[in-house]
Amino acid sequence: MHLREDEHEMKIYHHHLTPFIFQLIKALFITIPFLLLVYIFQSVLSSKALIIILIGIFLMFLLFCIYLSLIYWLDKIIITDLRIIHVDWKYLTVKHESAVMLDDIQDIQTKERGFWSHFKIFDYGSIKIDSPSSYVTIIFTQAPNPEGIRQYIYEQRNKK
Repeated sequence: MHLREDEHEMKIYHHHLTPFIFQLIKALFITIPFLLLVYIFQSVLSSKALIIILIGIFLMFLLFCIYLSLIYWLDKIIITDLRIIHVDWKYLTVKHESAVMLDDIQDIQTKERGFWSHFKIFDYGSIKIDSPSSYVTIIFTQAPNPEGIRQYIYEQRNKK
């Protein structure tokens, strides 16, 4: 992502922390059955094999958590004084970037979690930014305070 000449970053939004924590908890629950299997077969395994298997399970869990953390941190929406840039990492090797000029924004739609969005811990949802051509549509899921992002975009657009 390169900024154009005389373009300045105004704000950067990453995904909300709560869904990320839920993903880490899911990863922990996926790891638990493997630990239970090791516990069941601990009498059959030598102590050296037991340690190697436990280290392997721990390393796989750690690598998966690092992967989730990188994807969480690298996905972002950048609001500049000229445009909105969405950097979407599908995997660590696949990245999609899309941009919409502030002047070209046709519609901004937000989705939140209803009553639960009144609590900051659950105030996340999705934001969809449409341009006149249906070719560029930015959809940013798990956005923190989508309504606040929408208002900020409209403020930046009206400043121009």
